[in-house]
Amino acid sequence: MNGLVAFMNGTWGRALRVILGLVLIYIGLFVWGGGAAGTILALIGLAPIVMGLWGRCLIEFLIPSTRGQRP
Repeated sequence: MNGLVAFMNGTWGRALRVILGLVLIYIGLFVWGGGAAGTILALIGLAPIVMGLWGRCLIEFLIPSTRGQRP
């Protein structure tokens, strides 16, 4: 698990999270038509973008044994 956290905190992992967030927002607003479910999916898409820009992985905060694992 520490290897995953190290990757996700690295440059490629951060870029991947931002791209994933943009894809979720696109699907929520344009593919699902932006209804209630689409809006919720788009809002969920903000989380990986924020975490990617911040440079920390959400897994770090959910699984205590991975805290502080920086590349």
